[in-house]
Amino acid sequence: MKNILYIGNKLEKHGYSPTSADILPDLLEKEGFRVKAVSSIKNKPGRLAHMLSSILSANRASDLVVIDTYSTANFWYAVSCGLVCKKRGIPYIFILHGGKLIERFNRSSERILGIFKSAKATVAPSAYLFDKLAGSFENLILIPNWLDLTQYTFKKRTEIEPNLLWVRSFNSIYNPKMAIRVVQSLLKNFSKANLFMVGPDKDGSLSEMEKLVREKDLPVKFFGKLSKRDWLKLSEQSYIFLNTTNIDNTPVSVIEAMALGLPVVSTNVGGIPYLLEHEENGLLVQPGNADEMCMAVECLLKEPGLAERLSENARKKVEKFDWEQVKGQWLELLN
Repeated sequence: MKNILYIGNKLEKHGYSPTSADILPDLLEKEGFRVKAVSSIKNKPGRLAHMLSSILSANRASDLVVIDTYSTANFWYAVSCGLVCKKRGIPYIFILHGGKLIERFNRSSERILGIFKSAKATVAPSAYLFDKLAGSFENLILIPNWLDLTQYTFKKRTEIEPNLLWVRSFNSIYNPKMAIRVVQSLLKNFSKANLFMVGPDKDGSLSEMEKLVREKDLPVKFFGKLSKRDWLKLSEQSYIFLNTTNIDNTPVSVIEAMALGLPVVSTNVGGIPYLLEHEENGLLVQPGNADEMCMAVECLLKEPGLAERLSENARKKVEKFDWEQVKGQWLELLN
């Protein structure tokens, strides 16, 4: 039985959205691995210390260290943990998650890049990151983002209503204000339009959005962070999924919406066009352009058959992201 130390932000119990560190270890244990996942410490310096001490204490007891890698300040967690593994001679793997990692790597020194190049593998969870970074890392492999499709009941959207759903952390880079502007514009032609917004607050954006909705008296409901079961239930009352982000990789929330059969209207940024093909399995608009997104929503509401076609094609697209399809790649890598 192989022993794996998984390094990541395991913060779901503190009210944050679950990350790979909250989910992948359990799936790997079901496949026969012994996995220890850290860290669930909320304080950032304490979390980093826990990660590093776990590597040092495990040392040769761990056959492999898997390290989640993000593009914000947590990037340095991954660099620090990778450096310790490299110095100690412990095999390690990076998983790339951050939407701004390409920019981060472009600014990084050869010494830092060398830590990633020395890894057993660097996993890109999207074709977007793989294409952009393949020339920089010979150890780069593509293992797509995954989900358990058995948890997502497909509902073909044939006749739809102006009930919008937005699921993401409240953070300025995800531009939640754009979703509110969309529903505000939509009300001019669709008086029954409404918007559900689901997700935890990351940078104070939630209170700002709540204030805006009160001032404008808009039909927007905030649900905070919901369990997967609760937000999936909420999705049954929704007909269109909005993704308003300014920066993105291949967001699991969009993959989940596609699995549920929700037609997706998204900004055309980062890895999104690798996931959504305009008018084939989703609708793409320019980032920050609420008017264009509102027009796309209106097309779904007015054009017969469009929502149904996008719904069916999106579900077919994400079937290849099912864990049962993806896990073979993980098992091959880890073994």
